[in-house]
Amino acid sequence: MTLFYWKLIGRALSSAHFWEAFVAESKRPHLNYNQIVRIIEPNSSVLDLGCGDGELLSRLIKEKNVQGRGVDIEEEMIIKCIARGLSVFQGNLDEGLKDYTSGSYDYVILNQTLQATYKPILVVREMLRVGKKAIVSFPNFGYYKLVLQLLFLGRMPVTRDLPYQWYNTPNIHLCTRRDFIDHCRKNSITVLEIIDIINEQKLCRVWPNFRATEVIFILQA
Repeated sequence: MTLFYWKLIGRALSSAHFWEAFVAESKRPHLNYNQIVRIIEPNSSVLDLGCGDGELLSRLIKEKNVQGRGVDIEEEMIIKCIARGLSVFQGNLDEGLKDYTSGSYDYVILNQTLQATYKPILVVREMLRVGKKAIVSFPNFGYYKLVLQLLFLGRMPVTRDLPYQWYNTPNIHLCTRRDFIDHCRKNSITVLEIIDIINEQKLCRVWPNFRATEVIFILQA
């Protein structure tokens, strides 16, 4: 094996915090917000699924003057959204979006939440029904440091900021960038744009399935 590959492996195995950029469990703010704000057209209507504490939705309202509404399953997050003055409802995404009519929103966002749903295919299908466009972001399970950690350590990494074990993590349906592209192709979903991100808002231009820590898909039915 060449010196280059040994250095690559060494960096992956010795990086105590690489997982922070990979899984949605991280407590740090999601650094893809700027990209999503850029995508959304001003004065549009937005439904933010798994909206968390409402930070992204607040930014969209402030910076793009959107008509926004959030949905989250956790009562604690609902309270935080209300404190921000947001319109928010408590709901389980795995039950679909039956309370929302088809084409009722310009954008439906699912940011760093897909991997935590029990029925990700249903969720994406409902997003495309309700929204004229869907924005889906998730951690890329093909990220090379993750692959090398699993290959050479043989176990799921645990860090100080991500204390979850494999048996209690909320992330249950992890996939790679390529997996999701295949799903869209098989189900005739139009991919309008893919944004590949490396850690702190650095866009990935080369080998995205291998180098991107997270991806953002803009979809249309």
